[in-house]
Order: sequence, then C-alpha cells, then structure tokens
Amino acid sequence: MSDRLPVLKTYKLYIGGKFPRTESGRYFPLRTKTGDLVANVSLASRKDLRQAVQAARAATGAWAKATPFLRGQILYRLSEMLEDRQEQIVRELTATGEVSTKTAQEEVRTGIDRIVYYAGWTDKFQQIAATVNPVSSPHFNFSVPEPIGVVGVVCPPAQGFLGLLSALLPVIAGGNTAVVIASGPSPLCAISLAEALATSDLPAGVVNMLTGDRSELLPHLKVHMDVNALSVWDSSTEEQCEVRSLDEDNLKRFVFSTSGAAAGPQPILAFQEIKTTWHPIGL
Repeated sequence: MSDRLPVLKTYKLYIGGKFPRTESGRYFPLRTKTGDLVANVSLASRKDLRQAVQAARAATGAWAKATPFLRGQILYRLSEMLEDRQEQIVRELTATGEVSTKTAQEEVRTGIDRIVYYAGWTDKFQQIAATVNPVSSPHFNFSVPEPIGVVGVVCPPAQGFLGLLSALLPVIAGGNTAVVIASGPSPLCAISLAEALATSDLPAGVVNMLTGDRSELLPHLKVHMDVNALSVWDSSTEEQCEVRSLDEDNLKRFVFSTSGAAAGPQPILAFQEIKTTWHPIGL
C-alpha cells in the first residue's frame, strides 16, 4: 500500500481563458448520496459574473469575424481532445453516485458526437436562413444571419455533460460568445470541458464557465446590460416568470429549452439576428 498523498484537483472558474478562484473565496461541497465529500467547487459571485461578461464582450468581435470553416475546425478539435478524456468525464459524472457508469458512458459518447454534429453546421446554417428577397424597385435585397452577441447560458441540472454541450454548442457555433452557469448537481465536468476549451484553439473569452447557485446568478445575468440574450434550460414556470419580470429596462431575447430538445440548425438560428441589406442595381 502506497503512503503517497494523491494530488486532488481544484475546480476553479474559467473566465477570459484563465482559471481564477472566485473573488469571494466561497465554495460549496459536492457530496455523494452517503454524505462523503467529492470536491469543493467554486461558488461564483456577482463580481465573477461581471468579469465573465466583460471577457465575453471583448471576444465577440474576433469570434464573429472568424470564418465559419474555422469555427467548425475548432469545434472538431474539441471533440478530438474530449475523445481522450472520456474516462475522466465518466468518473466526474458518476462521482456522486447519482448516475450509473453505463449511463455516464453513453452520455459522454453522445456529447462528443454532438460536438462533431455542430462543427458540421457552422458553415451550413447560413444557407438555410439567408435569402435574396424580391423587391419592387431597382435594388438587390439580401437577408443574412449575424451573431446576436453575448449569450447567457443557464444549463439544465441533469446531464451535466450532454446538457451543457446541448446548451452551449448552438451559441458558439453561430459566432456568439457565452457566459455559462454550469449544472449545480454535476459541475465537475463543466470545468474539465473548460480545460479542453482552453487548449483547443478557441479564443479566450468566447466561453466563460461559472459554477455556483443558479438562483443567485440568474437574476444578475438577466439584468446585465451587456448580455444580449439568455438561453435558460429546464426552468420552472416560476423561474420563467421571474426572468420575464426583470425585463422592464433591459430588453433581451429569451430562449427557454428543455433537456432532450432535438439538435439541428434551429437552436443556432435562435441566437442570430437577420440583417437586411439594400443595394442599388448597377452600382
């Protein structure tokens, strides 16, 4: 029997391409069903959220201007990296004993396949949404999708890996940046995903990952004036009413989704703005 002490992993936040501790120093213990400690997880604060939004806003220009082909390459690179991390993510999903190993393995495989799926859509959804419009004047009239900007992503409590990817991928595949509130019951794989993102050629700030209390962070995310849209998953009727009630001075696009929603181009288009251009014929 070895007397070596194992090096336990510290699960921090992911903001602007770095892994800071929460500024408040708070954490919450993640435990098994029998009460054994699995890990202490950072409990993000309102200030952490503001810093994440600042990082996301700073990254919007370069990521929106990146070619769709490049965005697809980066997402595919992410799937390659996670393919080698499957065992680690399965351990994190099963750490609390709430998910069986078989279920976790299937979730991880499906999640990686979903990354490849959305990597293929990055240069194709424009052909579905873009149009040449008939007009009764000597003009060309084009409508094309453009990224909406910074999107707040509130992940579903269940399926900490697949649910996270289902919520995040349509946002960044379309050229937006994201501030993510990870699953509360299963936050560990969110930070492991962030570690892969940090080395997958994804520019710093495109994805910012926060772990913490959904009910504490969501109201601040909703009223932040530099967040353009919200993607809220598996929300209760009361939570949806609360989010809408905070919309008096700060108009945002809301997208409420449920776990198990079908993947496809529509989740990408939900976070696009259709811009129409008029151009005189002959000029």
